[in-house]
Formats: sequence, C-alpha cells, structure tokens
Amino acid sequence: MKNIKVLGIDLAKNVFQIHGTDAKGKCLLRKRLNRVKLMEFIANLPPCIIGIEACGGSHYWARCFKQYGHEVRMMAPQFVKPYVKSNKNDRNDAEAIAEACTRPHMRFVPIKTVDQQDILMIHRSRELAVKQRTSQANQIRGFLNEYGVILSKGISKLNQLLKILEENKAKLTVIAMELITQLYEQFKLYDAQVKKYDKLLEALAKQHVLCQEIQKMQGIGPIIASAIVATIGDAKAFKNGREVSAWLGLTPKQYSSGDKIILGGISKRGDRYMRKLLIQGARTVVKVCDSKKDKVSCWVANKKQRCGFNKAAVALANKNARIIWAIMATGECYRQPSL
Repeated sequence: MKNIKVLGIDLAKNVFQIHGTDAKGKCLLRKRLNRVKLMEFIANLPPCIIGIEACGGSHYWARCFKQYGHEVRMMAPQFVKPYVKSNKNDRNDAEAIAEACTRPHMRFVPIKTVDQQDILMIHRSRELAVKQRTSQANQIRGFLNEYGVILSKGISKLNQLLKILEENKAKLTVIAMELITQLYEQFKLYDAQVKKYDKLLEALAKQHVLCQEIQKMQGIGPIIASAIVATIGDAKAFKNGREVSAWLGLTPKQYSSGDKIILGGISKRGDRYMRKLLIQGARTVVKVCDSKKDKVSCWVANKKQRCGFNKAAVALANKNARIIWAIMATGECYRQPSL
C-alpha cells in the first residue's frame, strides 16, 4: 500500500471498485469494498492522488478523503469515458479514472463545501416548488376552460380564483366547484413554499459580502447572486472569466477545421439552472434598456438592435458571468461603467 501513488475509485451506493497504481502507472491493487471498508482502507492509506467522477455523493466523498491528507481530483464522466478500455464495467471504470486523473491537461471539478451544498439545496427545492405551482395553476386553468370559464395567464390571477368561481357558479357543477377548490388549496401551499424559499435566499444573500457586491450589477438579484456564488465556489479554479462562461454553456458552439471557423449557438453545457437564471435576469435588463442612458443599457440596446432580443440577453448573461468571476477572483468591488 505504501507504493500506491494514484487511486481510482468508481463510486456507487454500496459497492466501490478501486484501482491503485504506482508513480509509473503500474497496477498494484484491484479491489471491491463496501462503504465501511472503503473508509477504513482510505484512513490507512498513505497520502496519494485519488481520482473520482462527479456524481451523486461525490462531493461528500471528496471531503472525507481530504480529511486524511489525500489530494482528490474530481472529473466529469464524459472526460473519463475515452480512457475506458474494452467493455464498460466497474473494474475498467476504476482503471480509467486512475489514468484520467493523472493527465496534465485534464479539467477537474471544484469540490463544494457543505455551505455551498446547503444553498444549492434551497435553490433546487425552490425550483421544484415553482414547477409544482405552475403545473397546478395550469391544471386549474385547463379544468375551468372545459366549463367555459377562462382565466388569463399569470400566477397572480389565481389569487382571485374564489371570486371568479363565485361569479361563474352557474356554469360549474358541485363536483367541479369542490375539486377546483381543493386544487386551489394545493396551489396556495406551493406558492407559500416558493415565498418561504425566496425569503430564506434573500436573508442568506444579505449575510454574504460577495452576494451584496454582485447584486450591484444589472440583472442580478439575491436569488441569482446566492446561486452563482454557491455554484462557482472557488473562482481561482478558473483561469479567466471566459472559462466560467464556457463552463456555464454561454459561449458559442464551435465546429471548425483548418482555416474554416464555424460558430453556432451557445453550447448549453454545464449547469442548466444557473444558465437559466443568468439569462432570465438579463432579459429584465434588455426589456427596459431603451429607457435608460447608462453605459450598460446603451451597450445592451445597441446589441438588441443589431442581433435581436434573445441574443442580447445571452450576450449580457455572458458578460455578467465574466464580471462575477472577476469580482470573486480578485475580491474587488463592482465598478459601475462610466459613460
């Protein structure tokens, strides 16, 4: 065990496959362990490089391994796939992980802290509550449409549902009235959950200095600020702002060969939720840019006139992601562009 310098671990729920090599890449160990035996093995192993894939529970395991002095390198599964030899199985996967983590130009996933995971858990819970609320609202609207009662779009319109039901009582049966009332009560529960998560995220953003600084930018609120800070974590893991925007899928997709350069739409890689938040925040700026005269609004208005609304929103989201990286990496305050 003292000669093991690189250890590849194929993570799972109960059974873990490990592959250990020396400094020259020669295989020294192949073994299957359960959860308890894995921690005992890692605790007794001299400090080495441990390679794992980014998956469910990977950040927890990475923190556990680091406690014993090991260097943990986490990689996206698609970057490990080319190193899998022959058929796919746990043994070959562990070997591929051990080999991939030693590549000099491999891209590694930053390990999240417990605080980051707490904030992101709130965001994921809020996203689910929003989806459930929207689904419930659409179901109520669809049922009423079958009885000739038309509700206009928007969540706020459902707050007047009881009044609308009373006005259209003649069109609805007793069963329909009772069922729609029950659905409305469920809708109010989802709506209350969303508001609770919003207040919690606002409170967390007020306590974080970086979140307060990022919120000075146009199109960035407490929800986006808390999400981006928790998602990026250590900004120094990225070389520059473009790496962050590419990591979020906000840069053009490239298909080039020789002197022929072809750029398509955005790549849409990485965290879909974070990309959605940045673009939706940018849309609010694009919507009102024509009525403002500051430098950012003028730039957005010019982009909107040349490229259209959607491309201008994506361009601003890309710019915001790069500025956020600069603030997080350097620790400087946000400087409002002057005319």
